[in-house]
Amino acid sequence: MGIETLSIILLICLLFSFVIGSPVGLALGGIAMLIGYFSWGEGIFNVIPTTIEGTYFSYILLAIPLYIYMGQLLSHTGIGDAMFKASQLMIGKVRGSLAISVVFICSMIGAMVGIIGAGIMSSGTIALKPMLDAGYDRRLALGTIMAGGALGILIPPSIPMVMYAASTHTSVGRMFIGALMPALLTISLIVIYILISTKLNPKRAPLLSETIGLPVLKTKEKFKIAIDGLFSIGLIFVVLGSIIAGIATPTESGALGVGGAIILAMFFKRFKFEIFKKAGLQAASLISVAMLIIFGASLFSNFQLLMGIQSMISDFAQGLNLPPMVIIMMFQVIMILLGFILDDYVIVLMCAPLFTPIAVSLGFDPIWFGVLMIINILVAVQTPPYGFALFYLKGITPPDVGMGEIYKSVTPFIIINLIVLIICMIFPDIVTWLPNLIMG
Repeated sequence: MGIETLSIILLICLLFSFVIGSPVGLALGGIAMLIGYFSWGEGIFNVIPTTIEGTYFSYILLAIPLYIYMGQLLSHTGIGDAMFKASQLMIGKVRGSLAISVVFICSMIGAMVGIIGAGIMSSGTIALKPMLDAGYDRRLALGTIMAGGALGILIPPSIPMVMYAASTHTSVGRMFIGALMPALLTISLIVIYILISTKLNPKRAPLLSETIGLPVLKTKEKFKIAIDGLFSIGLIFVVLGSIIAGIATPTESGALGVGGAIILAMFFKRFKFEIFKKAGLQAASLISVAMLIIFGASLFSNFQLLMGIQSMISDFAQGLNLPPMVIIMMFQVIMILLGFILDDYVIVLMCAPLFTPIAVSLGFDPIWFGVLMIINILVAVQTPPYGFALFYLKGITPPDVGMGEIYKSVTPFIIINLIVLIICMIFPDIVTWLPNLIMG
């Protein structure tokens, strides 16, 4: 059976499994092994032990459970809420200041959690109610939470970036540093949009002085909030700074983050055994699901590589006689379409081993292409009508919020992400300059 026929059968079976609601990891791995068995016989099962060894014995992927656990500790101990309050206090009396602080803090919470789904739900749980209580337009509140929570995968430490580096054998540190400038550009454009839209329509974001019922903080209370927030935000800079400075690997920085979260919780007198247990159980649940999906997606990717699909795609791309940048744009379109049916880290595990070698053979930097992939996924999973992240957002909204309202709330922020993607494609130095400066 030819590669083209196998690829079509694989795609049809995969789409059918998602339609009937099969678990993603089981569908990816099970379909690959089933089709492999009927095509090549029992020999295909030799892929399983090698995939297990390559997946679960990877030092880089050890960072994933550490980052997830750090995020759960910060969320359950209330340290994430301290970041939110401190950010709001620092921004001050600016129209839309609450939304701006939500962007900053949700981005950090998303970065701590490391994956889009958990980032949006964690951020929304903390930030949605204060925005609605302050009289903010509901669409602005929802869109801001989506933009901030989802942006966590572009802000180190990012689990999809770790997965990309592991599957393409590139430097995690360079990926983290390369994503900083696009992340800052995205945040800046989101803040500019909030300031302009609330200026044009003040009803979308009342000033705190116009909001009735909010308590007036005393100087002592403001000082305590600022100190709590400073220590909390400082932990993120310690985790990222240890990588940039070369003091720790991404995995070691994850362990540093977990230790720091525990110390902060004790320092703030918010650490209890019940919280420790709850955070551990939820982290274990997320980690087990993530690892099952990573294993299934790795089996799927390895089967595709054994089929020779990478050579097929490469030959197809070269046979088109198109400019290299057009081929890169084709890859972007494919990943956006995949975002309708797959989660962020699944897309990375499926596409990175296939597309990155082709991009490198065309003369492009793998770090640049990896950051483009992350930004693309950021767009894909938020794009109506079937973007995965839309349903995560729906899960934390009031019952009367329909999907149509969610679609409208995220549209301006999707456009901003697309603008950043295009800018980074046109000016690759935005991604590559800082890693080359710091790491050579």
